[in-house]
Order: sequence, then C-alpha cells, then structure tokens
Amino acid sequence: MYLYNSATHKKEQFRTHTPGRVEMYTCGPTVYHFAHIGNLRSYIMEDVLEKFLRYEGYGVNRVMNITDVGHLASDADTGEDKMLKGAKRENKSVMDIAKFYTDAFFSDCAKLNIKTPEVVQPATGLVDEFIQVVSSLIDKGFAYVAGGNVYFDTSRLGRYYVFNDHDEDDLAVGVRDGVEEDANKRNKNDFVLWFTKSKFEDQALKWDSPWGVGYPGWHIECSCISMKFNGEYLDLHCGGVDNAFPHHTNETAQSEAYLGHPWCRQWFHVHHLNTNSGKMSKSKGEFLTVSLLEEKGYDPLAYRFFCLQSHYRKGLVFSWENLDNAAGAYGKLIRRIAALDPGQGTADPAVLGQYREKFLELVGNDLNTSMGVTCLYDVLKAPVDDAAKLAVLADFDTVLSLSLLERAAALREKEAAQAKTAAASGGFTVQGEGDPAVDALVLQRADAKKSKNFAEADRIRDELKAQGIEITDVPGGAVWKRV
Repeated sequence: MYLYNSATHKKEQFRTHTPGRVEMYTCGPTVYHFAHIGNLRSYIMEDVLEKFLRYEGYGVNRVMNITDVGHLASDADTGEDKMLKGAKRENKSVMDIAKFYTDAFFSDCAKLNIKTPEVVQPATGLVDEFIQVVSSLIDKGFAYVAGGNVYFDTSRLGRYYVFNDHDEDDLAVGVRDGVEEDANKRNKNDFVLWFTKSKFEDQALKWDSPWGVGYPGWHIECSCISMKFNGEYLDLHCGGVDNAFPHHTNETAQSEAYLGHPWCRQWFHVHHLNTNSGKMSKSKGEFLTVSLLEEKGYDPLAYRFFCLQSHYRKGLVFSWENLDNAAGAYGKLIRRIAALDPGQGTADPAVLGQYREKFLELVGNDLNTSMGVTCLYDVLKAPVDDAAKLAVLADFDTVLSLSLLERAAALREKEAAQAKTAAASGGFTVQGEGDPAVDALVLQRADAKKSKNFAEADRIRDELKAQGIEITDVPGGAVWKRV
C-alpha cells in the first residue's frame, strides 16, 4: 500500500516497525457535545483505512482516546475547558456529560458501520501516567514551571513545525479563536502540559500533582495513551487536518523528547467537510448530526457512501442536493445487487482472487475509496455468475462497510413478500434496479401476455434484451436485471 505521509509530504510505501503488525492511533472526540457529520467524515475514512490494512493481511492494534478533560475552547491552550462548558450548558456534572456524549458518539459510529477500536481510553483514567511523563520532561530539561503551570520548552527542539504544508487557516487555530498572550511562556510556541488551580479556579476535575492541584493539558493525553497501549514506536497516527497544528505538532515534540527517538513514522490527515459557507463547525451553528440525517429520512450509510465517493485529502462540500444524489446512487446500487440471484452459478475462488488483486491495487493507492466504489460497479457488469458477483461484493464490503448484501437481501425479501401479496390479490409486481422506464416496459409486456398478445410480449422482451436487460417471470410479477 502507498499512503500520503503528512510529515514527509509525499506518498510512501506503507511500512511498520514490526512486520505484519500496525500500531495505529486515532484522535478521538472531545465528548462535550454531539459529533457533527464533519467530525464523522474523519472517523469514516480512518475506519476504511484500518479495515483495508486488515484486508491486506496486517494485524492492527488501534487505540483511541476520549477527551473528557483538558481540551480548552481554543486549541492553543486558552479559554474555558470544553467539558466544563458543556456541563454548564446542560446543568449537569462533567462526568455525566462525558458519559452521555461518549455513548452518543459510539451510537453514531455504529449507524455508520465504524468499528470500535481495540482500545478506547478516557483521559481521566490515566492521570498518573500524565504526571509521570510531565515529571520526566522537566527532569530532562524539556519543560519548566511558571505561574503554577508546566510548559513544554519548544526552544529545546531542533525542529518544531513538523507539518508545514497545511493551509494557513489550519495552522492558525489560535489566531482564529482569539488567543490571549500567556506571559508565563518563555517562547510563543511553548504549550501547557499541566494546568493548576492558579489559572482555572472553577475547573471541575482536578488532581494532586507535584506542581499543585490541577489537570493535564490536551496534548499530553494522546502521547501518553498511545505510548501506553501502542508502545514506543507508533506506525500510524490519524486525525482531522485541523489537528496537525498545534495538537499533532505538540504530540510529536513531547513524545520524542520523552522517548529520545523518533516516535511516529506515518501521519494520516483527513480534510474538512465544508458547506457552501465554509468549514463545518459547532461554533458556526452548522451542526448537522447523524440523528438529524435520520430525522430527514436518510440512511446513515448513504452519508458513508457520500464520503467514500471523494478522496480523503480533498475538501468535501456538503449540501442536501449532494447528499440526495449520493442517497439515490446508493439506493440504485442496492437494487442492482438485490436483482442478483444467489443461486445462479458458483463463487469461483479464481474470480474472487482476480478482483481482489484489482481492489488491492486501486484502493491501495493512497486509500482511493472512490476507485473502491467504482470496483463495485465493475463487478456488477462483469461476465460472471451472480453467485460469484455476490462473493466479490461481500469481500469488498469488508473494507467499504456499506452493508451491501444485507441491504440487498432485505430488499429482495421485501419485494418477494410484495409479489406474493400481489399474486394473491391478482396484481402484478415489478422488481428491478429502480429504472421507471424499464419498469414501464416490463408492465407493458405483462399486459400483452395477459391479453394473449404474445407477439407484442416477445417484441418488448427482445427490446429489453437489446438494452442488456434480462427478465425473469416469478409468481405475482417479474424481476429484471442488467447483464
């Protein structure tokens, strides 16, 4: 597999520290509110990446943090703690807020077929580890205490800006959110490892530490959680492009200072989901959730399909019209699969191997999910038995996770039941791939047969056959498919 590396700014052959095993880390949610669909685009693409690596044969240990303390309103260490902000908004405790929105996040993930990582670790569960690493950074001369807080000293680094190809809007998070200058810092890029009560008297969650009662900064949690569960060498770190600076930059600085060697070899950043007015964000009020999509009648997997049609390193523009187009295409895809006959032919392993190699080649070129979707249509048009097509589609869907065969089987059963009801009442049901023009011709053929105008029925059948459409008569109706 070749994957773009945000640290080297080029596509590279994917390699791991331990052959055959991937240590993978995903920046998880700050659980102070619902995740919007822009956040979830990143998790969808990271999910596909993990599943593709498994498809290639890797063993994957994927770790995700849950930020339930320490993430301030500005990513540059200023403003109110987001968790405290959420608790005040809803008049609940911080831990009640964390539990509710953690559950909501994983519920949304389940609806989108996003696999839960092997390790999910809330920040509040590893405070002792944070204190140990911060203490070590002070001992090594990479951190200092000032004004009651502990800061990382970026002047000790040979290189601080490890990601320098991102847009200015992505880098200037602090400027965008209105940073107040911190007089305690020795250097403008220094960042907080540990806050004390001297700065945030109303902070709900506090712990004893060598520097006073306080709580950890946001950046230190990811480094410590990864080092605990992934080990000293991280193969793959994922997140949204807006995490590159300062969050991932600061993670790299403190991790390598603590370890004394390079930490993460591959960085995977997913670009923004935009609306016509710009980047989707909670602060702008453009707060679209999975639940809202469902309320409007959309299958969450139609949104997953929408995301897969675009490349993860390109901004994706959301509009209801664009989602309608994706939902329509997803529905037609399911109909085409439902029209396949599982009992026609056999699942030839040679056919599966041939298409699997093509899928590996195309999707393995920097996680090209749009080509993965194209592969689905190529299979449907292939000159092989339906059973073989279904086997290949099932294989591809272990990566794409669109529930193709499950949705198709449900549709097949639904339409079979409708046909049975129609037969009992003397009616006629057309099952096909959702093309009204073809449905109309199939109905005309049925009317011709009913009138014993067999010449006209044969003419319509031949006309459809010339269009590559095959009709099968069933009790109570007919089923058509493209061949």
